[in-house]
Amino acid sequence: MSIAYLENDLVRVGVKSHGAELCSFLKKSENLEYLWQADGQFWNRHAPVLFPIVGRLPLDQYLHQGQTYSLPQHGFARDQEFALVSQNADQLVYELRFSEASLQVYPFHFRLRIIYTLQDQTLEVKYQVQNMGEGEMLFSIGAHPAFNCPLTPNTAFEDYYLEFSQPETLARYLLEDGTGLQNGQTEPVLDNMAIMPLRYNHYEKDALVFKNVRSEKITLKCDQHPHFVQMQFEGFPFLGIWTKRAGAPFLCLEPWHGIAGTSGPPIELSQKEGIISLLGHQTFEASYTLTIG
Repeated sequence: MSIAYLENDLVRVGVKSHGAELCSFLKKSENLEYLWQADGQFWNRHAPVLFPIVGRLPLDQYLHQGQTYSLPQHGFARDQEFALVSQNADQLVYELRFSEASLQVYPFHFRLRIIYTLQDQTLEVKYQVQNMGEGEMLFSIGAHPAFNCPLTPNTAFEDYYLEFSQPETLARYLLEDGTGLQNGQTEPVLDNMAIMPLRYNHYEKDALVFKNVRSEKITLKCDQHPHFVQMQFEGFPFLGIWTKRAGAPFLCLEPWHGIAGTSGPPIELSQKEGIISLLGHQTFEASYTLTIG
């Protein structure tokens, strides 16, 4: 594993080759680290890339063309070594391709590129998924970046809030205890509101999982200081928000093209909610941006 950096006068960004995982987003003027530093006491990842599924499958299995395959929660890309195929002053391009090992659990010929582009205090993260085969390819992809919360030592997690770019009426889609699968139930969270205070008890039932979010921007803020993290995620149909447990000093903001499966037996991958179908030799693109202040 190696770490490559993007840097300008304002910020420094670090990305690991393992998982092509963002591992640092530092504001240089104050030596302030915005990204969670993977403390294993709570959660030992920074910002994993979720591919070729998002969430969990029933029994960690799916069906395709008469075969049963197994995939762990969020797929395998986050645990693979990516190749750094291009690097310049403001951009890093990482690539993962199908292999004999991947074909045993995911029978598609893919190329996944993750492109990090830095401009001022904004980082764009772009996903490019290419179907290198002739037939249909099925996949999901999603982001899982975690941010230090609190950001400063004189504040607490519950001093912070999320500001949506427009008022939202949202219900969370509940996950079955212990499995991470959707259980078919919902619970209201916001009623025509743009502000969502952070409360640890929101995460006692696992992540907040939302569908049909109208906002394309969400900002992590605290009124006690001017620092913030803003995520723009236009086009992503699902959004997860998560922290590990009470006392965990981080918050994940997770735009997804895909979502956890539903309780029950394994199903055809093509029937899994949020699955994208990509024709032979076609490329899918999605991107989000992170701005720190």
